[in-house]
Amino acid sequence: MTTTYDTTDNTTAARPLVAGPVVLDEHVAARAAWSAVVAAGDVLTIVDLAGNQAVDCLLYAATDTAVRYSAPETIRRQGRITLTTGSVLRADTGDALMTVVADEVGAHDTLGGACSKESNTLRYGQHTRAQHGCMENFLLEGSRWGLTARDLASNINWFMNVPVDPDGALGIVDGLSAPGKRVALRADVDTLVLVSNCPQINNPCNAFDPTPVRMIVTRPADLA
Repeated sequence: MTTTYDTTDNTTAARPLVAGPVVLDEHVAARAAWSAVVAAGDVLTIVDLAGNQAVDCLLYAATDTAVRYSAPETIRRQGRITLTTGSVLRADTGDALMTVVADEVGAHDTLGGACSKESNTLRYGQHTRAQHGCMENFLLEGSRWGLTARDLASNINWFMNVPVDPDGALGIVDGLSAPGKRVALRADVDTLVLVSNCPQINNPCNAFDPTPVRMIVTRPADLA
C-alpha cells in the first residue's frame, strides 16, 4: 500500500497521528484479535473509533519472541504506572521495543491485565463462562506466530482507565478516551504486535459495549 494521508483532513478516524506513506490500514472488529509485525522506525496509530474501548496489547521482538514486553521493567524505568507520550515499552532485558510518540488520551493502563474465562467466572459468576476473553484471543492469534500460553506476559491496556486507590486496590472505571482518540507507537526494533480488541461486557472498560478500532501503520518521511 502506497497511500499517503492528507494531514489537512480533519476527520481524526481517517488519519494517523504520524503522517507518511501507509503500509497497513485495518479495522479490528469488536471482540476480535489482530496482529502484525511493525518494522523498526514505522509508527502504529491505534484509533479508538467509538470511544471507551479497551485494547489489550502484547509486544515481542519479531526476530526473537523470547524478548517480550515487560510491564515491571517498563514501569521501573519510567517511574510511573501509566503510559503516555514518551513512554518506552521495554522488554525484561531493558531493550526498547516501541515508544509512545503521540497520545491524545494521556494515560493508558499497565496493571489491569487481560480478561479470561476463568477471571470472568471468578469476578462475575458462572453465567459468564461461555464468554471468551482477551486471553483466548491472545492464544488464538499468537498461535499464528508459533506462540503458546508460555509466551504470554502482562499486557498493556490501551485506552483503559484503572485507578489505584490509596489502599492499593485497583478499579476498572469508565475510560478517559472518546470517539476518534488515538495513540501512536514507534517501533524501535521490528516488533510483533498482538492485540485483543477486548470483548469484556461485564465492567465499564468498554462501556459494556465492545466496539471496533483501527490500526494504521505509517512510514515517516525520513524512512520512506
